[in-house]
Parts: sequence; structure tokens; C-alpha cells
Amino acid sequence: MKVNLLYRPSYSLADVDLDSGEKITVESGSMVAMTPDLQVQTSMKGGLMKSLARSVLGGESFFMNTFQAGNQGGKIQLAPTLPGDVFTLDLAGESYLVQSGSFLASSEGVNTDTKWGGAKTFFGGEGLIMLRCSGSGMLLLSSYGAIHELNLTAGETFTVDTGHLVAFSEQIGFRVRSIGGLASTFLGGEGLVVDLSGPGKVLLQTRSVGAFLDWLLPRLPKTNNS
Repeated sequence: MKVNLLYRPSYSLADVDLDSGEKITVESGSMVAMTPDLQVQTSMKGGLMKSLARSVLGGESFFMNTFQAGNQGGKIQLAPTLPGDVFTLDLAGESYLVQSGSFLASSEGVNTDTKWGGAKTFFGGEGLIMLRCSGSGMLLLSSYGAIHELNLTAGETFTVDTGHLVAFSEQIGFRVRSIGGLASTFLGGEGLVVDLSGPGKVLLQTRSVGAFLDWLLPRLPKTNNS
């Protein structure tokens, strides 16, 4: 599998070349275009219970699409729902915790499961709910805005707003907490943060979906039911 990322970082497109018989698992609704010889199979990835957990807890689609190339290989182009970047991770027996909504696609050998990374908040409706992606192969992640990469050294700690978190290596220690107390949570626009402790890689997104919705919703026209 070869991945070429185009139009980064604002409106990224992943151009993926598949070898003969090669498969790629894609988040529902992410396929933009493909060669006609690709075969697609829609299934509940990991069975009913894992699919329910991924959908309800992880914010991902209940169904996943698996595309397989024919004898001559094939091409598929993928894009995330929101304007932003695409990032590739070449896993080699590693595990990453991926924020819900950031999974785009993965090659064979990468397993995706749901894992609670912290408690839901009662303050801002924003929780740290993660997918666990592990194994060996290519993992494609998406973001809202550009992706900023951090490499934490042993013992180094960084505090991140959960709305800006894309993924981090599972070896990183983490603690989810509210910030600034109740007054700040309700009035200051802040919700949960996570303290990340190295060593390991962290991927952040430069924009927050929650912050955008907080800006957008009050500006939408009000309907008159009278």
C-alpha cells in the first residue's frame, strides 16, 4: 500500500494505491473515488458488540467498508468529513489511542477496538472517548484543521484540551481532569483537559469541533413556531 497525501493541510485527500488483492478498511462515507475493479464489502467490524461499542462510545460508524483490489491492483481516494489534514502512521506492533471521529482508514493487520480513555464530563458534554488501534500496518487519521505532532521525552508532561486531541501512543501516561473549576467550565469555554506524560508521540488538531459549534449555533436563524 502506498499513500500520497494531497492538498494538505486544509482540504487533504489521501490517494491510496493498492497492490494485487490488498485490502483497506475505510470509515463509512470517506470514499471519494476509486478504480472500478475494487470490490467492497460492508460489515460490522469485529462483530455486533464491538461495532455497537465503536458506534455508541467511540463516535464512529456502526458499519465499516473494506475495499479489496483486483489482480491488477487498484486505487482509492479518501477524505475526512471536516476540512482538515490526514496523517499516516506505519504501525509495527504498536498501539495508539485515537480520538473518536479521527479514524479514517487502516490496512490489514491493524485492529480497531473501543476503549474508555476517561470519564465523560458533566460540564461541557465533552469526553475523552478513544479507539484503540494496534498491530502492524498503515493507519490513516484525520483532523479538523492541521495536525501538530509532538514527541514527548521520558517524564515530560503536556496538557491538552480534549477537543484538540487526535491520537497518542498507548505507552503515554494520561490523566483527564476539568480545568479552572465550575465557574471557568461554564463561563470560560473550557471543559476537560488531559495531562499527557512521555515518552511517546502525540498528535493534536489546530481546531476544535466543539469550539466551532459553540461559535456557530448561537448565530443560526431561530425558527418561529407560532
